[in-house]
This record gives sequence, structure tokens and C-alpha cells, in this order.
Amino acid sequence: MAWGVLLVARPRQWIKNLLVAAAPALAGALDSAAAAADTLLAFLLFCAAASGTYLLNDIADAEADRAHARKRHRPIASGLVPVPLAAVLGALLIGSAPLVALAAAKPRLALVLVGYLALSVSYTYGLKHLPLCDIAAVAGCHVLRALAGGATTGVPITGWFLAVVSLGALLVVAGKREAELRTPASRRTRATLAYYTTGFLTRLRIATASAMVATYFLWAWTTPTGLAQVLTVASIVPLVMAVFRLHALVDRGIGEEPEELVLRDRPLQLCLAALGALVLLGVHVG
Repeated sequence: MAWGVLLVARPRQWIKNLLVAAAPALAGALDSAAAAADTLLAFLLFCAAASGTYLLNDIADAEADRAHARKRHRPIASGLVPVPLAAVLGALLIGSAPLVALAAAKPRLALVLVGYLALSVSYTYGLKHLPLCDIAAVAGCHVLRALAGGATTGVPITGWFLAVVSLGALLVVAGKREAELRTPASRRTRATLAYYTTGFLTRLRIATASAMVATYFLWAWTTPTGLAQVLTVASIVPLVMAVFRLHALVDRGIGEEPEELVLRDRPLQLCLAALGALVLLGVHVG
């Protein structure tokens, strides 16, 4: 049962919470021990909050998960973890995350956590059944993760940052839905997929990808001239390659779990590593 509780907390998906480091990293703030500690706190609290919402989500989806070839092995759907235990643990994790943020004198982080939890719970009990609202809600959760880094370290969030993160989140979620639509088992367990077509989700994916790359390109040109600008503009190449790789995987029906792609797909990992290295070098040189 203990192993089942760990599995239902979905530690693999904690990689999403690394988004809390995006804003302070781009501001060069992580060189400060205090900012690094604040970012780590935000990461840990988002892991706790996210795991709490995953528990509630798996309780709500248990019946549907039993009809899915892969999800039927989830601990709650398979009966490994009792529903009452999962409900209590989920409530404890959800309630403790913002309280710990307040205890650590981080009221802005607590506010972002409350927003994230409200959106996640709304998704679990309603928004996931509404076409387009389900995509916007999941993307919104990613954006709130990114905002949390600025909230906890005091780094200002620019319009460029918010636009790129929002469009990138929509791209990933649109790709996720399209990959699910291409998987027969998922079509039977996610009701909103009945309202989508592959063509619509493909157009949505391409439109958001194009807008994100264009916005990123415009931001890169606004960086100070010199080596910093050269490095930042050069980072457009691995960004575009990462987008192309994501398109190729989704077209093959891969991408139902985006975090699995980041953990396992070597070409995507190399593109993201090159992107991160060039951007951070540009930040520190600048």
C-alpha cells in the first residue's frame, strides 16, 4: 500500500514543477543562496500540492481508468490504495502546501498555490468535461507554476515571459490531447475527446507553436547587443528543433504523457539542454 501511495503521488510528474525555477533563472537570481532556497521551497510545495490534486483526480477517474489499458493499473483504480486513505492524504497535501508557504513568510507564493489548487480541483470536478476549457485549465496550471518562481523570489514577471510560457503550455497540452485522440483506449476514457478532431488539434498545435516561436524570437532581439544577444538569438535554433521533435512525436501518437517525453526521448532532451545552456549563458554574459 505504501508503494501504491507513492505511485499515486506521481513523482515522475514532479518534473513539471521545475517551471518554478524559470523566472529566477532567466533573471540570474539563482546565484543567490536565498533565492535558490526560496525556489527550492516553491518546488517542494508545488510537488506536495500537485500530488494532492492527483490523488483527488484518480479518485474521481477511478471508474474510467479501469477501462483504460494502462491507467487501469493505477493504485486507486486497481484497488491497491483504498479511496478513504487517498482522500485523506489528498486533503492533507492540498491544505498543507499554502499553509507552509504562509509559515515561511511567503504570502505571494501561498496565493499562487491557492490559485493553482483552485484551478486543479475545478478541472478535476468540472472543467475536464468541457471542450477547450480542459486544455486551458491544464495550460493554466503550467503557467501558475512559472509564476510561482517570481512570486517566491521577488523577480518581476515580464510580458514576454508570460506570453512564451502561456503559448508553450498550450502547445504541450494540445499535443497531449491529440496524442490521446490517436490512442483508442484514451478516446474511451476521456469524454471531451469526442468533441475534438485530429485536424482541429493539429491546427491548434501548429498555431500555438508558431506564435510561441515568433514571440520568443522577438524577445531574443530585445536583449542587449553583444555576446548576450548572440547567445540568446542562437537559442532559437534548439527551440525550433524541440518544437519539431514534439510535432514528430505527436504525429506518431506519442505524447500522451509529456513528462515521459522529457525523461526518455533523447533528441528532445538534447534540444532542451542546448536551449537552456544558451539562454543561461546569455543571461550571465548580459
